[in-house]
Amino acid sequence: MINIKENEKLSIMNHSCAHLLAQAVKHLYPNALFWVGPVIENGFYYDIDLGDEVIKEEDLEKIEKEMKKCAKDGKKIIRHEISKEEALEMFKNDPYKVDLISRMDEDEQVISCYTQGDFTDLCRGPHVESTKELKYFKLLKVSGAYWKGDANNKMLQRIYGICFETEEELNEYLKMLEEAERRDHKKLGKELGLFMISEYGPGFPFFLPKGMIIRNILENFWYEEHTKEGYEFIKTPIMLSRELWEVSGHWDNYRENMYTSTIDEKEFAIKPMNCPGGMLVYKNSLHSYKDLPIRCGELGQVHRHEASGALNGLFRVRTFTQDDAHIFMREDQIEDEIIRLIAFIDRIYSIFGLSYEIELSTRPEEKYIGTIESWNRSEKILSDACHRSGHDCKINPGDGAFYGPKLDFHIKDSLGRVWQCGTIQLDANLPERFDLTYIDRDGSKKRPIMLHRVIFGSIERFIGILIEHFAGAFPTWLAPVQVNVIPVNVEAHDEYARKVVEALKKENMRVELDNRNEKLGYRMRESQTMKIPYSLVLGDKEQENGTVTYRLYGEQETTTVKLEEFIAMIKEKIDTKALLK
Repeated sequence: MINIKENEKLSIMNHSCAHLLAQAVKHLYPNALFWVGPVIENGFYYDIDLGDEVIKEEDLEKIEKEMKKCAKDGKKIIRHEISKEEALEMFKNDPYKVDLISRMDEDEQVISCYTQGDFTDLCRGPHVESTKELKYFKLLKVSGAYWKGDANNKMLQRIYGICFETEEELNEYLKMLEEAERRDHKKLGKELGLFMISEYGPGFPFFLPKGMIIRNILENFWYEEHTKEGYEFIKTPIMLSRELWEVSGHWDNYRENMYTSTIDEKEFAIKPMNCPGGMLVYKNSLHSYKDLPIRCGELGQVHRHEASGALNGLFRVRTFTQDDAHIFMREDQIEDEIIRLIAFIDRIYSIFGLSYEIELSTRPEEKYIGTIESWNRSEKILSDACHRSGHDCKINPGDGAFYGPKLDFHIKDSLGRVWQCGTIQLDANLPERFDLTYIDRDGSKKRPIMLHRVIFGSIERFIGILIEHFAGAFPTWLAPVQVNVIPVNVEAHDEYARKVVEALKKENMRVELDNRNEKLGYRMRESQTMKIPYSLVLGDKEQENGTVTYRLYGEQETTTVKLEEFIAMIKEKIDTKALLK
């Protein structure tokens, strides 16, 4: 899936199309006022104040028609440079533009704006030469957005759109959007009975029985794979005192995202990250250079305050379980440990059929701890390890955590969409803050280097990604129900059906028996609707011969085999975690 912001030509086209949208809206709604209309990864949007008027989804077609009319008119898009005073005079009746102009730097005395026909907008540009270049666009949706993202401010109306160079590219993108909508994890999560969100807890997901099966499988898989890699496991408290978060730096750098409470007249915070607890575990005992590296894993539940407007199913929540690990090591072990970790992450993602790219996020411009020299050294170590492991890494300047740079793993799903999941963060700062040490071979105390890392990112979000990646049709080893047993005639074939169910359960397979008094066709369709990998149909022939006739999800053909053969086949697919059903 293309990232509009990373494609210079499409970025310019989409920003120009945002102005085209604003021009059309101004024609249709003369009292409209405009805040900002930036390019985003999947197109553009414009935030608009329409007073008491409300734009509905059905109004987008009308706006599109006006945009096409403006585009066909083919007016040149002309850049003007004016002074700050001239800009304030030009936009004096628009409080949103006045606010933008007033907040510009004092040394930014020359301001640019762009005019196309009867419409002028404040903008740095650049833009296409004329509106006639903007032929292939689509308005996608309208939603509410607080001015400046502040819930205390007025709610504006945000219109989203996308623009491409050709009709083919636009149509291909719209088809992908249709497929993405079909795979929406919120929709499938409800239909398949995986999870729910209650009005009593916005951003706090409830996992339903079938969702818990997937969650438990993933967590057990995580423990098994980490045990192979030499990890030990811990569990740290969910709430710790303010003093701890002051030592870690979270109180100064992350306070606005933390939930707090007072206990015995002392201030506590629910953990937004597992790291400080991991520091205390390390500090609990003495360590020798011979003990390192220590790989310490924790599936730790954290809480972070997210704006209500940002909440999105399992993708953006206020509580989630991070598959954290903290690796403590000597300086001479860093690069080898990172290379080993990249290989581990590669193995995990390949099991789910997920490809990925790596991005190196460097020191933030503000709110960071430690020296610039330490940051530069850490960034070089991460870059060198990445290249030694046979991977390229793209630089993402200024996006490191406040305590250290990181390698971010951006996985690509079956639709080509990119998700940031895994991360490796190199940190020499928290060991310093917590005074972590080990005894070196000469008997002196040394400071360990630490890696923070996750692979799934969070269990909740990873499940959401997998729902959309597999469109709810999980491979057999992950499916909540692996086999659905359907007797043709409930009375005549029920006994044999129960024997088949028991035989499958003895092999620890997740199986359901559908012996409802409904037509066979109806039960088969429902089995497909629930995306169960294998539907077994049992009639007279199957009962007489000790066979089963199975149908794979999404296919029309059926196959008849001995029950023993079927069990062996399914066991092999489960044991190998085969992606194909």
